[in-house]
Amino acid sequence: MAMQSNSSNLQGASAATVDPAEIAKFSKLSDEWWDPNGKMAPLHKINPLRLTYIRDAACRKFDRNVKSLNCLAGLRILDIGCGAGLLCEPFTRLGAQVIGVDPSATNIAAAKLHADKSQLSIDYRCSSVEQMDVRERFDLVLAMEVVEHVADVGAFLGRCAAMLKPGGLMVVSTLNRNWKSFALAIVGAEYVLRWLPRGTHQWDKFVTPDELAHHLQANKLAITEQAGVVYSPFADRWSLSSDMDVNYMVVAEGT
Repeated sequence: MAMQSNSSNLQGASAATVDPAEIAKFSKLSDEWWDPNGKMAPLHKINPLRLTYIRDAACRKFDRNVKSLNCLAGLRILDIGCGAGLLCEPFTRLGAQVIGVDPSATNIAAAKLHADKSQLSIDYRCSSVEQMDVRERFDLVLAMEVVEHVADVGAFLGRCAAMLKPGGLMVVSTLNRNWKSFALAIVGAEYVLRWLPRGTHQWDKFVTPDELAHHLQANKLAITEQAGVVYSPFADRWSLSSDMDVNYMVVAEGT
């Protein structure tokens, strides 16, 4: 989730969840979102796993044939902190009506440009969760690699939950906070392997599974499944795991 450092991009947004420093940080990468060999390379590598995990959870919930090329047809998906649309585009190809929201003008511009080139119709909005009308409801709300960048996790998830249809699904992916995540996600990824620009993450803003579960339950969301996401340097790929020590994903259902 990102935006330009220009404060005008925050007009109308509440300081409850938007962190201008985080937004400005990611806005500098707007031109590189769709470069699989650039600074967003780790996101491109993990993206197929994220897509499959979310698609499969949605198909189970809404009784869809996961093998169908149009398996998400008729579903409304909200991708909060969508960046330049790395998840929005494949979900649109699966038939969903996708709304991609990001408070960065440069990210949204990059998303719209790439969608036009791909001849995809996606509703991209330069906005924040505070600016969204909670009367607009969605079958699926995504917050992928976002909660560790917001100013108030509880307030952010509360706004997301308010936009879920009854029985809808929310999928959250984030980073656990412990010594292992500091060693791998901060020291390893940013300083040793240089997968990400230094300063991409702040370890103290990582969210433990227990903390995330507490926030979700406080907003009447029940966790239905969860999984760790681990990287194999030998296979050079990401996979699901029971190990939630570093990266993990959670699916929660609204009541």
